Amino acid sequence: MNCAEVELMLHALLDDELDAGHIREVEEHLATCPSCSEKLATFRAMRGAIAGAGLKEPAPAALRSRIEAVLPKPTAQVITPRAFLRPSRRSFFGGFAAGGVASAALAATVMLAVFRTDQEQTVAGEIVSAHIRSMQAGHLVDVETSDRHTVKPWFNGKLDVAPPVIDLTAQGFTLLGGRLDYIDGEPVASIVYQRRKHVINLFVGEQLAAARANTKPQMIRGYNVLHWTQNGLDLWAVSDIAAPELDEFRQKITDAAGTPAAG
Repeated sequence: MNCAEVELMLHALLDDELDAGHIREVEEHLATCPSCSEKLATFRAMRGAIAGAGLKEPAPAALRSRIEAVLPKPTAQVITPRAFLRPSRRSFFGGFAAGGVASAALAATVMLAVFRTDQEQTVAGEIVSAHIRSMQAGHLVDVETSDRHTVKPWFNGKLDVAPPVIDLTAQGFTLLGGRLDYIDGEPVASIVYQRRKHVINLFVGEQLAAARANTKPQMIRGYNVLHWTQNGLDLWAVSDIAAPELDEFRQKITDAAGTPAAG
């Protein structure tokens, strides 16, 4: 790993967005490169200065309403006067147990939602890191051609899935080729397109995140990211083009593939 590659990953290292393999490679390089080590120290100092500047804003009051809106609504219970005045031992401990089960179910629901969101963000971060790495010289494509009939069979035997390779050149998205990449430790296909001078990586694989796909674009480290599922595949598009253009790209892919995207 050279200095240019490491410099691109320093911010991801500080944000805990690198997988174990890349962390090891970056740390091995830092151990022998004073220049990159100095840059990392500078970034850490800048991060500390920002953190100590008191720039954090309190969470808006509307956030509580949004959280409460997704939590299960409590079920109203009708208590008769007799039951209220003369509870039996069985009803008391039965109610206590039911309340414990309900609390546990609610806690599990919230924790599952947090886990899925966290996993989604972790995969999205790896997607962006892979996109950044692909921009290095010689890393963009393994098979360089605009012929989809050459790109698609190139993945045979390399993946357990058949990625859609669609030529959108006539619609303003030029097919450049494809490559094999790894996200969350799993091999995925990356179909590479170009929009004017902007590169679009379309990552395709089996399910990469437990969370439900969300076709609304999100901005991560300056790149727009879209995630959707189609024909049993998980698809992620990432680029620095504007969000509406990336959504246009997604729509053209889903239309050409023939099955509506799930979001």
